[in-house]
Amino acid sequence: MDALLLSRWQFAITTIYHFLFVPLTLGLTIWVALLETCYVRTQRPHWKEPCRQLVKFFGTLFLINFSLGVVTGIVQEFHFGMNWSEYSRFMGDIFGAPLALEALTAFFLESTFLGIWMFGWDKLSPKVHCLCAWLIAIGSNLSAFWILVANSFMQHPVGYVVQNGRAEMNDFLALITNPYVVGEYSHALFSGISTAGLLVLAVAAWKYVHDKASHDVFRHVLKAGAIYLAVGVLGVMGSGHMHTQYLAEANPMKLASMEALWENENPAPFAVAAVVNQYESKNDCEIKIPALFSFMLYNKPEGEVKGINTINAEMAAKYGNGDYRPDVFGMFWSFRIMVGCGGAMLLIAFAVGALTHLNRLEQYPWLLKYLPLTLPLPFLANTAGWFVTEGGRQPWLVVGLQKTAEGLSQNITSLEVFLTMAGFTLLYLVLIVAALYVAVRFIKKTSIPAEGRDV
Repeated sequence: MDALLLSRWQFAITTIYHFLFVPLTLGLTIWVALLETCYVRTQRPHWKEPCRQLVKFFGTLFLINFSLGVVTGIVQEFHFGMNWSEYSRFMGDIFGAPLALEALTAFFLESTFLGIWMFGWDKLSPKVHCLCAWLIAIGSNLSAFWILVANSFMQHPVGYVVQNGRAEMNDFLALITNPYVVGEYSHALFSGISTAGLLVLAVAAWKYVHDKASHDVFRHVLKAGAIYLAVGVLGVMGSGHMHTQYLAEANPMKLASMEALWENENPAPFAVAAVVNQYESKNDCEIKIPALFSFMLYNKPEGEVKGINTINAEMAAKYGNGDYRPDVFGMFWSFRIMVGCGGAMLLIAFAVGALTHLNRLEQYPWLLKYLPLTLPLPFLANTAGWFVTEGGRQPWLVVGLQKTAEGLSQNITSLEVFLTMAGFTLLYLVLIVAALYVAVRFIKKTSIPAEGRDV
């Protein structure tokens, strides 16, 4: 393998590892802040201490996840200077600004108040301590905003001018108000809530079944977690629908590749499944729902959608001869994995929410017994969604400005990249096994008994 392919694999592997923890961090910070708000505001004396213990319980799980997110995220910064120095030279003036703001505002805010929150339980008033929890949540989600501002520029460049062989920022306001940011950020925010929601349900289900001392407390957690998960998944679906409609204008190649739509169609069908043949630019066979894709984009069962072949020809005429198609097979099936996992999570939320509301959980013991096994669903959905986001702009590093091959460092060798990729992969594997061991051990050993009948 050449250095380009290995560098792409290295960045993909380290990014996917990092992105296992990022959405969970975003969602858990909000969940912990909401729990602590309940603790501060509740007037039920028997609920006060259990609620405080729940804040500490899920706060500990957040801290384990946060530590892994920080460690794996630091590596991402070094990629730009070591593997992708030509990208940094060309795009550093623009890409560096939101990254610097992320560190100076969001990360410092989050890490400072995280320390105060961790060690301030007996030193701060409950209201001030709760405020710290909300500042952590704001900092975490502000961090995601700045990162996605940088990423959105790569997907849809705005507010720049190319001069002296570099892309230079000439409109910071345009950069942060890029319409692409709205779809990416809202989708990431609700993905985080969904990820945290299913984690809460999985943990609560296990505690409900196996920890009799915590039985009553986690029955309430199941109900609240189901609502939190439902809000997250419905938000993901709404923001995803909005962003998909915007892609028709901003990145039609990504949109057509998600549906493996090779030719222009009016109305365009939605392919439930397909055997994608990228070599011959067609689907060998497919199962389609007529007019559904047009309805998704235009809110009516008509409207033309450009196909991959047409868009590829237009891009070749604009940017020069070449193949501007991404991995259509990967895009098509990643999108369906993401949607399928989201649909399954919504069903879980509705099922658990309905049964807890009707007090009929005990009638379906198998549901809670097997619920923890569904925990990989949001992580699969997040990984597939991230592939759609990043894989959909290939062969571009920055759409219309720089191709991926042009951003590679000129002085690295295949052996150097392979050795570091193997080293990071092994190290991350050890870290994630250690984190899972600590988290599972903590969940098993920590009980939160109810203090009375009024729980």
